[in-house]
Amino acid sequence: MKADQHPAWQALRTYAETHQDTLRHLFAADPERGQRLRAGGAGWLLDYSKQRLSGEVLGLLLELARQAQVEQRRAALFGGETINATEQRAVLHTALRAPADAVTEIGGENVVPEVQEVLARMAAFSKAVRSGEWRGYTGKRIEAVVNIGIGGSDLGPVMAYEALKAYSDRQLTFHFVSNVDGNDFAEKVRDLNPETVLFIVASKTFTTLETMTNAQTARRWLLGGLGDESAVSRHFVAVSTNAAEVEKFGIDTQNMFGFWDWVGGRYSVGSAIGLSLMLAIGAEGFREFLAGMHEMDQHFLEAPLEENLPVLMALTGIWNQNFLGAESLAVLPYSEYLRLFPAYLQQLDMESNGKSVTLSGEAVSYSTGPIVWGQAGTNGQHAFYQLIHQGTRLIPCDFIGFARSLNDLPLHQDLLMANVFAQSEALAFGRTAEEVRDSGVPDELVAHKTFPGNRPSSTLLARELTPRSLGALIALYEHKVFVQGTIWGINSFDQWGVELGKVLAQKIAPELEGSGAPHHDSSTNALIEWYRREKA
Repeated sequence: MKADQHPAWQALRTYAETHQDTLRHLFAADPERGQRLRAGGAGWLLDYSKQRLSGEVLGLLLELARQAQVEQRRAALFGGETINATEQRAVLHTALRAPADAVTEIGGENVVPEVQEVLARMAAFSKAVRSGEWRGYTGKRIEAVVNIGIGGSDLGPVMAYEALKAYSDRQLTFHFVSNVDGNDFAEKVRDLNPETVLFIVASKTFTTLETMTNAQTARRWLLGGLGDESAVSRHFVAVSTNAAEVEKFGIDTQNMFGFWDWVGGRYSVGSAIGLSLMLAIGAEGFREFLAGMHEMDQHFLEAPLEENLPVLMALTGIWNQNFLGAESLAVLPYSEYLRLFPAYLQQLDMESNGKSVTLSGEAVSYSTGPIVWGQAGTNGQHAFYQLIHQGTRLIPCDFIGFARSLNDLPLHQDLLMANVFAQSEALAFGRTAEEVRDSGVPDELVAHKTFPGNRPSSTLLARELTPRSLGALIALYEHKVFVQGTIWGINSFDQWGVELGKVLAQKIAPELEGSGAPHHDSSTNALIEWYRREKA
């Protein structure tokens, strides 16, 4: 059933058309609102009291989740059913972080022992590199790790590494190459020594065009410095399942770490794709990262919908987008370590739910998949917050903050968190013209200094940014995206929209080298011809 055919959806639409709830009114009518509209799980506190939710709206949203069979779909996810119908795959990234004694089955087979075997091999390899036991071709220890991937094979590892940099081994430097633009590779290796570099090539099929272009460039760069083909096996490892191509490249398949087709790229940071992260923070730190993910998995699986963090975040997003007209979501982490988190969520959310047809192939008649964007606070306050506060668009915000800093510098954390709380308060309540006038502002400036308020936001808080709390945060957003996709009736686990451009690029690439007439539309033909002239 399409989302807008559920009775609760229709009731929500009627409510939105006939009511104009404001946050000032909602808080005035309920002095305990700030204590009531909050929930906790897996070390995280969610305050959603500054969302424009009346009790009636919240009740209808919860009913919508039940009518959309979120609980049944959740059980199918964790049960290993083939919920990715268009690719005929199970979706079981939750098995990557399950305890060793857990049982998670696909087709009657428990996949957990295989997951644990890969983790054990990753841990042994990481220990060897970090201890200096693993040496490069000339006998020198590894000093730099370069992860080569794209999409989920890059966004997850680089985000998690930057987020947990305070926990990393500072004897190693880490670099991430994803863009097929040669400048990316050239700058990342500019100051590196081929004798002390370890490359991780992350591609399930070992045929991903951008990744393998960069990998072959890395291979030439290494051999240009070391000269001997046998050096490749000491300076390259693979995260892949294509043993033939890995071996052909020159990598010892003993140093190939696999994962499975039931792990989507954007959900793969807890798999062997996270090898660079394990090298940085160690096997124990990586286990803590997985434990945080599992703790949130269990919260999502077991908590009642009314107390369930991913469900509550999903429902507030549905209300904002489908009934209040918001088109985007600003994710605002008040931690410099999390500055790449909004970029990571862009793939997780927009690749998952940027869909215009339902699971049954019908065109949707409602908005799906918000535009996700953001930046670390407080930098964003001096960039785009003006538009959020006084612009003409409704932009809901997720604020993320921590009670403790990982670097104890006097005054900094208090000032940082004061901004979190102040910004959410200002967005919610604004400042009326009367309040501005009473503060002594001249009449001609009153309109300019009036803030409309009534801008919705949620605040997520944890004690400290640790491998465990980061893992839980990632899983929280994974499950939020899943719940929204379930309610919208779409498949959150395929990504056919990225395919057409890739196919056309492979057709155009040889035409850029040739001289014959290209065979496209007049615009594309003219662009190809311009490129040929200017390149020459």
